[in-house]
Amino acid sequence: MKTIILFGLVLGALSAAGKVFFAEVGQKVTMECGAPNFNSKLEWSRDTLIIRLTSKSSLPSKGQSPIAKRSKILNDKDLEISAVMETDFGKFTCNMAGVPHEHVLIVFSVLVPSDALEVGAHATLECRVKSPDDAAKVKWQKLNGLQEYSHKFDLKSADSSHKGIWQCKMSYEQDTFTKNITINVKDPVPVPTTPPLKNKAPNSKNRQNSTASPCGLTSFARPGGSTKNWSKDTVFLGLIWWIWVAIGAGGLVVIILIVVVIVVYKRNKRRKRKFLRMKKGQLSKNPKMYCQCVRQTAAAKPQQGRRREKPSALPLQPLLQE
Repeated sequence: MKTIILFGLVLGALSAAGKVFFAEVGQKVTMECGAPNFNSKLEWSRDTLIIRLTSKSSLPSKGQSPIAKRSKILNDKDLEISAVMETDFGKFTCNMAGVPHEHVLIVFSVLVPSDALEVGAHATLECRVKSPDDAAKVKWQKLNGLQEYSHKFDLKSADSSHKGIWQCKMSYEQDTFTKNITINVKDPVPVPTTPPLKNKAPNSKNRQNSTASPCGLTSFARPGGSTKNWSKDTVFLGLIWWIWVAIGAGGLVVIILIVVVIVVYKRNKRRKRKFLRMKKGQLSKNPKMYCQCVRQTAAAKPQQGRRREKPSALPLQPLLQE
């Protein structure tokens, strides 16, 4: 009987034993509860409540922590966290029907150059790991290589030997995880080599006045005896000679255009002044003419009907004599 009880306790302890999960920043992770089947109640927490499920048909209720907004239940018991952040690491507890199952979440991020490296360039490989009590161990190692480096390794001078797959190895207690990344290094571009040019023999007729240049062009001797080779590749201040000739010709054309515009402008201005003076003189010689407008006489007003004349007063009769 005691053996059966001890065996049951061992099985219960093994079933409640936690797991270690590794998650990369920005990705999603699914943490298994550890219980075989869903019973009557499920609760995930990390110091505070994350999510709770009372029955299969009920909707899960979430806590107030920031991680709860990015969490959901899968398979009626597992916890999925999306868009993992560096602050999500820690110890999680899955409580199934009163039996706790503790798990650990390790969060990591890898910082490496995304583009191919030039030969001799400087680069840094960094693997950041967040774990409870900073107990996780991190190291860099090249695939199939024997040498190991710390969590931050500086490639001070990249070369072809650094090309290939590098591994960021993380370990927490007895669990390990490996993140592989690829480092590309550009092969150096070979520098073309040109064979030396043979000097041509100078012409016997011009041997006294000219010498042959290495490029096969003739250079005329100055009175003092020095020679100057004018080849197609003659460079002055970083530019070939014919570019300077083109710049000079273009500048000369611009100056000529500016002079022509100024001359035409002054010429037109003089003509305009002369024209205005001539016009002013002609106006002063001609007498001023005023316009006399002929107005029509106003029509006579129609005579109104004759007014009826008042009758004149009767003459006073002399008083009758008595």
